[in-house]
Amino acid sequence: MPGRWTHAEAITEVRRHGKGFVWIGLHEPDAEQIKGIAETFGLHELAVEDAVQAHQRPKLERYDDTLFMVLKTVRFVEHDSPDATNEIVETGELMAFLGHDFIVTVRHGNHSGLATLRNELDNAPDRLKVGPAAVLHAIADKVVDSYLEVTEKFENDIEEMEGRIFAPRSQVSSEQIYMMKREVLELKRAVTPLGNPLRRLAEGYTPLVPDQVRSYFRDVDDHLTTVSERVNAFDELLNTLVDATLAKITLQQNTDMRKITAWAAVIAVPTMVAGIYGMNFDFMPELHWQFGYPAVGLATLVVCLFLVRAFRRNRWL
Repeated sequence: MPGRWTHAEAITEVRRHGKGFVWIGLHEPDAEQIKGIAETFGLHELAVEDAVQAHQRPKLERYDDTLFMVLKTVRFVEHDSPDATNEIVETGELMAFLGHDFIVTVRHGNHSGLATLRNELDNAPDRLKVGPAAVLHAIADKVVDSYLEVTEKFENDIEEMEGRIFAPRSQVSSEQIYMMKREVLELKRAVTPLGNPLRRLAEGYTPLVPDQVRSYFRDVDDHLTTVSERVNAFDELLNTLVDATLAKITLQQNTDMRKITAWAAVIAVPTMVAGIYGMNFDFMPELHWQFGYPAVGLATLVVCLFLVRAFRRNRWL
């Protein structure tokens, strides 16, 4: 409908004509801002409280004639290298209240805008003929497609990190691996719980989703399964990389300890000789021979060089 409408005027006009629906989008509203909309559309107070407070897991709940769905949104944080960032995945939330003739969306986060999606749907009126459930499907499809994009980029980071870990004489910090594992867990918390709500919508959980839309939710669920498999594979691979990194660090520590021990053995020779000749005794080996000290020094040097060569032959140095 052309023109400017309040939410109350819009839903009144839709119900007067008996066709169409209202789509209202909110960005991080407080309790006072959403109060009038909740009263006009009859939104349940518990669902409204969840929409305002955010920090919810993906879920699907039914309140009388209204459906409440929560989805986690993700965005890949662009960076030159996984070593150069402390955050790879940024998360947000998107809630939707679905009724027979309305859909109210609530966004949390700055990367989950729906303006582009709204324009696409405005240019495809055939998709909107089935009602507001088409919008809910489009939102779910957009969110899951963003999961696919993020996992593809995340995979590149993991492959780069894997190449560094298994490269000879490379230095890799275990802290970076743990950071990537934390980001994978963020993805997992967004992806895994969403499977059950999508399957329920595809199986006819509510008459608010007509039959012609259910098959589309099934397709979204298939895409989510692909994402879930990728995320689980990332988790397992990072576990392997953590073990490999710890093994590499342990090996490096053992190598360092061998070097320290070898040099300690070399230094022990002149230390022992200096300790003997530093005693205040009259009867010392070759003490009164004019070539005594040069001879002892040369013998000490020969022994030290022999030890260095022996340690290098055994790859301790």
